[in-house]
Amino acid sequence: MASPTPTNPAHSHFESFVQAQLCQDVLSSFQGLCRALGVESGGGLPQYHKIKAQLNYWSAKSLWAKLDKRAGQPVYQQGQACTNTKCLVVGAGPCGLRAAVELALLGARVVLVEKRTKFSRHNVLHLWPFTIHDLRALGAKKFYGRFCTGTLDHISIRQLQLLLLKVALLLGVEIHWGITFTGLQPPPRKGSGWRAQLQPNPPAQLANYEFDVLISAAGGKFIPEGFTIREMRGKLAIGITANFVNGRTVEETQVPEISGVARIYNQKFFQSLLKATGIDLENIVYYKDDTHYFVMTAKKQCLLRLGVLRQDLPETDQLLGSANVVPEALQRFARAAADFATHGKLGKLEFAQDARGRPDVAAFDFTSMMRAESSARVQEKHGARLLLGLVGDCLVEPFWPLGTGVARGFLAAFDAAWMVKRWAEGAGPLEVLAERESLYQLLSQTSPENMHRNAAQYGLDPATRYPNLNLRAVTPKQVQDLYDVMDKEHVQRRSDKTDSGKTNAGSAGTEELLHWCQEQTAGFPGVHVTDFSSSWADGLALCALVHRLQPGLLEPSELQSMGALEATSWALKVAEHELGITPVLSAQAVVAGSDPLGLIAYLSHFHSAFKNVPQRSGLVSQTSGTSSAILFLGKLQRTLQRTRAKSLDLLQDHGEEVGDKPSLPVEAETPCTEETPLSEPSAAPALPPEHQQGSVQAGAEDLCERCGKRLYLLERFCVDGHFFHRSCFCCHTCEATLWPGGYGQHLEDGYFYCLQHLPQDDQKEADSNGSPESQELPIPDDNSIQPGPSTPAPPMERASPVPSPSQPARRMIRLSSLERLQLPSLDFILDSGVEPPAKPPRSCRALAQQALEKSFVGWGVPVQAPEIPEATEKAEESPPPSEEEEEEEEEAEEEVPLEPHLEQTLLTLAKNSGTMTKYPTWCRTLMRRAKEEEMKRFCKAQAVQRRLNEIEAAVRELETEGKRLELALRRQSSSPEEQKKLWLEQLLQLIQQRNSLVTEEAELMITVREMDLEEKQRQLDQELRGYMNREETLKTEADRQSENQVLRELLDVVNQRDALIRFQEERRLSEMSLGTGAQG
Repeated sequence: MASPTPTNPAHSHFESFVQAQLCQDVLSSFQGLCRALGVESGGGLPQYHKIKAQLNYWSAKSLWAKLDKRAGQPVYQQGQACTNTKCLVVGAGPCGLRAAVELALLGARVVLVEKRTKFSRHNVLHLWPFTIHDLRALGAKKFYGRFCTGTLDHISIRQLQLLLLKVALLLGVEIHWGITFTGLQPPPRKGSGWRAQLQPNPPAQLANYEFDVLISAAGGKFIPEGFTIREMRGKLAIGITANFVNGRTVEETQVPEISGVARIYNQKFFQSLLKATGIDLENIVYYKDDTHYFVMTAKKQCLLRLGVLRQDLPETDQLLGSANVVPEALQRFARAAADFATHGKLGKLEFAQDARGRPDVAAFDFTSMMRAESSARVQEKHGARLLLGLVGDCLVEPFWPLGTGVARGFLAAFDAAWMVKRWAEGAGPLEVLAERESLYQLLSQTSPENMHRNAAQYGLDPATRYPNLNLRAVTPKQVQDLYDVMDKEHVQRRSDKTDSGKTNAGSAGTEELLHWCQEQTAGFPGVHVTDFSSSWADGLALCALVHRLQPGLLEPSELQSMGALEATSWALKVAEHELGITPVLSAQAVVAGSDPLGLIAYLSHFHSAFKNVPQRSGLVSQTSGTSSAILFLGKLQRTLQRTRAKSLDLLQDHGEEVGDKPSLPVEAETPCTEETPLSEPSAAPALPPEHQQGSVQAGAEDLCERCGKRLYLLERFCVDGHFFHRSCFCCHTCEATLWPGGYGQHLEDGYFYCLQHLPQDDQKEADSNGSPESQELPIPDDNSIQPGPSTPAPPMERASPVPSPSQPARRMIRLSSLERLQLPSLDFILDSGVEPPAKPPRSCRALAQQALEKSFVGWGVPVQAPEIPEATEKAEESPPPSEEEEEEEEEAEEEVPLEPHLEQTLLTLAKNSGTMTKYPTWCRTLMRRAKEEEMKRFCKAQAVQRRLNEIEAAVRELETEGKRLELALRRQSSSPEEQKKLWLEQLLQLIQQRNSLVTEEAELMITVREMDLEEKQRQLDQELRGYMNREETLKTEADRQSENQVLRELLDVVNQRDALIRFQEERRLSEMSLGTGAQG
């Protein structure tokens, strides 16, 4: 029922103010309201109390109740905490407006300047739970009835600015539009204050406004003078945003949103997208708000190939400049990607208009993220102190896929307002700055999971928001450089700053390295290490070093029959396969003694990994040495290559027979410790003959296998005995840099590919033979984490890819329908030696997601049209809840643990998806929670992706510096020996830093693999359930074959996940035992 039109002019202005959707309409209606009530705008909290007292209107009572509840919190001291404080806020973005609201609640006089005259940004922001609660407490539902009513929690920037603007105006914030802040004007004499330099032609009252607090929220491109900015750089990352008109039709409301899908764990979708449209993306997100908002990360080569970019330019600003971007091609690109992601169900996609009346689609660069070194400063001149604080993008530029921008921006606004409160209380400048920097250290670590759970208790006091708060983490002495006294007689400059660039902690000199090698090889027959050239030429010293760290692989007596090259090749290969130390020079170079600098670099890796391991007989714990993740990924890569080679051999031998046979019954290959075709043998690798493909010619490590250019030590990346630049080791199709465990080599053409573009020509024939294209994980054996002394196994006991007559034939397992449904929770790896960790019970959330699986179909996978529950459709179309219903809705959406009886009730509902339509509230809640889980997974994937990109950029910087040092060392110059020694120590330090980054990269790739398998199992489980739910009599032969194929793939994925879980559990136990031993 529509509300009657108010006859009171003040009531009419208030209704217009609440419902206004344009910035100018908000301002004009508010001015009309103030005139009708006889109240002067911009008067701070007294203005709010006057409006509330004089506007006796039923429609406003709920809003007053919310604002009074917020203002009544003790921290604001009834609006008297900062009554003598004058603040200037620069920027009317969400963070600037939120900071202005908090300062107004504290009782400060707040003036805000904004260079724009309207809000026009349609882009949509993800909201954390506490931001939703915070905005609701400010009356967000009153101003925007659709606030957080969908399956995902988000809001457009424009709507967020509008509702915060309305709150700020009601609380008495004075706002000036079309005014640009250009800098500070220091006080000219004692008794005067700080002013702002403003353009163009500010009002006299504003030009003469003196303030003692400046809060900058003007975005990343404007930061007040004095602040230092640090760049966090990754590899090239191009984002594309597109906003399409939302007609709010029934068909549009039924299209599910995409919380985020990333190639890092869902390659199937992006393969389908590439095949169908030629578009190559890293990720894509779809939010439904005022517009249909899409944001995605595109690859440069794809944009060039499709004509979106005219030419490839080295500078990013030029690459994405308007002169190099073809608008029509960019629009086609965005429209095609959006249409594919939504299965074409949005109909004709019409672009929304931006502020200039053009289609709202843009390409932007987020290669570099800027971050301020400090969040606040104090400047003083002629006795007048000015407190400066940063919030929003000028403090920390957000990484958009993580959805942290507005959440951390609000936290920074609260922290800045708390700083102003402490400033007004009379705390010393250094004390205020130290507290603010202590809070700033926490900002980048915040997430919904590590903050206080009860968002209703959040307030201005940092203790209500941060669980592990230490306001003394930064001391006043550490922030002295943030206090700038500009009076000449009081200028104090510290000259005792430490020069961190000259530290060499952690790196070993050549004398220490040589002494360590002598200790490790002492007592080995025929080994006398005296230098880094001739002492290693016969291969015995390197074999002795490997034998010390990995006993039992080769006895010293066996070396007598080996030549120098053969022994050196063996040692290099064992070090790579069993110790995780990749070579930086060839066996020929070691034997010839032609590269002593390369040998020093190689041996330094041994030293840094095992220098703290005590000398004793027996095996070195891998946890004490190199990362077990590097070993695991190496075995994973070699397993993939062996699997592909075996598959091709089988196809060549039995191609015709396999092609004529129908689909085989389900065959569960259960690897065990006695027969493990996937694991690396514990015995030494086969000794490589000199003509083997993996061996390289002398000097081959000096040239890149791909580009043919010179390779310097830090640039060398060894793959199967071939050396590449790290940037040259990329996918042959998309030229993306390849990561450990994330690539494959095509045996027919010899090129390397990422797993997305690895040729699948033999997939159809191979499918009937057990899907050899699926990547398998090596089953961790005793050598994976902490291998013990072992002896070579007899040939008959070793794993064989083809069963011999003496081996028992594998038994075919036929599963019933019930067993197939239970397949995802079964354990297929049997190991009598190690108990696998107990699997967690399937949660209510997981079962609910399965029950609503048609709402979460895998994108790009051919499926039937999703049937949205009728209750959900009605909920989408129904008007926003009333004010009385809002409180109940907020309580219903709180994350609370489920009671046992409620858990059982939801289990029943989840298992019978047909009954969900009878419970629309639970249906909507379960859908929201499932989408939240997808969002968390997407954010985790993007955080990993970003860190991988940063590691890649950091490695490039180390390579550049290492090249300079290596050139200086190799050049025949007259430099003093002390200088050369310093250069060598610096080079070894760079090598150690690079090795640390490579180790971290391997750990991240384990996480990537885990997420990829989890997504594959989810999709296969969903697909299998689709087949299981069909009547057997209605299935065709093709359906049964497809069902068997899905079942085989699911078996394979479950095996791989179990292997990965076992690997992680064994590593955890190994680390625990090591820690226990260290304490003992």
